[in-house]
This record gives sequence, C-alpha cells and structure tokens, in this order.
Amino acid sequence: MKNRVVRYHQHGHPLDVLNLEVIEAPIIGDDEVLIEMQASTIHPSDFGLISGTYGKLRKLPAIGGREGVGKVVEVGKQVDSRVMGKLVSMPESLGVWLDYSKCKVKDLIYLPALIPLDQLAVAILNPLTAWRLLNDFEYLREKDFIIQNAGNSSVGLSVIQFAKQMGIRCISLVRNEDRIEEIKIFGADEVWLDDDRVPARVREFTQGRMCSLSLNSIGGRSALRLAKCLKSSGIHVTFGAMDSKPIRFPTRNLIFDNVRFVGFWLDRWQKEQSDSSLRNSIEKVLRPLALTQIKHPIDRIFSLENFSQGLIRNSESRMGKVVLEREQGLLDGA
Repeated sequence: MKNRVVRYHQHGHPLDVLNLEVIEAPIIGDDEVLIEMQASTIHPSDFGLISGTYGKLRKLPAIGGREGVGKVVEVGKQVDSRVMGKLVSMPESLGVWLDYSKCKVKDLIYLPALIPLDQLAVAILNPLTAWRLLNDFEYLREKDFIIQNAGNSSVGLSVIQFAKQMGIRCISLVRNEDRIEEIKIFGADEVWLDDDRVPARVREFTQGRMCSLSLNSIGGRSALRLAKCLKSSGIHVTFGAMDSKPIRFPTRNLIFDNVRFVGFWLDRWQKEQSDSSLRNSIEKVLRPLALTQIKHPIDRIFSLENFSQGLIRNSESRMGKVVLEREQGLLDGA
C-alpha cells in the first residue's frame, strides 16, 4: 500500500528540507489499528520541530505535523471490529502529514462524530492550551478580568470562547485593526489595538480592579504592557514568543504589586499527566465543540501533495488555521 509522507532528513527551513516521499505503509500488530489521515493542520511548533529549535525534537528522518484527524481502516486480531471506521486523533509522535499511521488501540483518542473534519483536525492542541491557561494558574471567578495578546491566534480565539462560557471578562489585544471585527464574530467583547495606551485603558475599563491573569504569546513590549495591566499578585503566563526581543521585567510591578511571571509548555504538561487525567482534559475541550458551543476558524485547505502551498499560505497574514487534506476535495464531501 502506498504511503505518502511529508518528510525531512535534516533540520532547516521547511520549504528547503521537506519533501513528499513514498514509503511502505505500516504493518499493524494484533493490538494495533491502521489509521488513514483525513485532515491535519499546520502549527507554529511544527516549524520549530522541522528547523530544530523546538523544546524536543524527533529522530531523523522525521515526518512533519503534530495534529490531525484520521479514520481507522484496519484492525489487529485482538481489536474489537467495532473500532473500524471510528474517527480518532492522529498519533502525534509519528508525525501526521502522511497517508497512513498506526497506533495501539489502547492509546486511541476518539473524536466526536458529525463534526466537520477540518474542525476535528484542530480540536485538541490549541484548545487544550487555552483551557489549561484558564484553569491552571489562577482561580478565576465569574466577572474577573483577564487580558491576552495575539487575540486573533488560534489559542487566543479558544481563550475568548472558553472565557465567555466561564463568565470571565476577556480583553484581547491585536496588532492589526482589521482583525478587531473578525474576532468579535467569535464572541469577543473587548478587542483593542496592542499599543502603549493599553494599561491606562485597562485601569479605566475595569474601574481600577485590573486583571487577574495575563496571557502572553508575543513577548517584547507587548509582554511588558500585559504586566502593567495586572492587579496585585496577578499572574503573567508566557506560552509563546512571536517577538524574539527579550522581555524587560517591569521592576515596579514586581516589587510593589508582586506580579508573578511563569511559563507554560503544553508538551511538558502532557508528559506530567496520567493517561486518565489527560483524557479527561481532552474530553473537556471536545465536549463544547461537539455541542457547537465553540468553533475553530479555518483559513484554507490544501491537499497533502500541495503541502508547500499550504506552508506558504501559513506564513501570510490570515484568520484561522491552514489545513492539509489527504486528497483534494476530501473535506468537501465529508
């Protein structure tokens, strides 16, 4: 069986080192299943893995991609035949930009039926990051204020939607005025330009209460502005660094307001969880998707063989994720 894979044999710029290759499809064991990729997405961390700058790297040669949705098309002798045809999360460790992968049946993460495949392709990593950011660092109460930069990012849009369900007031910052109305479609109440007026605006908007939590995925001056928006003992969480400039610690806020700076990396968090705890957390972010209480924006869809076009589009200004489908038009009929 033909198995096309988007693979790299050395680290470097994705467009330089990635190639579409054909290898043998995996042979499954008695307790394993064969998974046919339906759709997968492109994350910033994919580029870190391919370039060799991410926190943990795959053994070379490696297949690109971290997240996608697949369908079980073959089961081992010890596997219940009812698993056939189920939609599941693609096994991350093997890469997901490919036709076929395999997994032990006990490790499968089942995805809800009747949800569009492009939504399932982006249903776990970014929403799970958003959920953990809202639940792991501060006990947030209804009507508390939080603030985030990169409000138009996939994590940012998940934060907006989850926060609304929790009754939390979320202020989202963007660097482009054109994004303001687009984000409001996803339920955002307050979307502001990320500029030096933000701390004063927060003080006025919150009537001096300020924010309990700030979520930073940019760095540089934007991160500094977020720190100035926090109340006494507020928490500043960094989980990304789009701006490579160093974060300057706001000494005054550290001393007089006891602002705390912490970091979050989903990979590390996942490694620390038991199987049952991880599955329970995933279920919490899948449930609102299944109930259509949240939605993840999709920008463009490209076939696996046209992955390079998808990478180029991913580098451009856009609203939503770029998705790769196994075959052209597959998602149209899903």
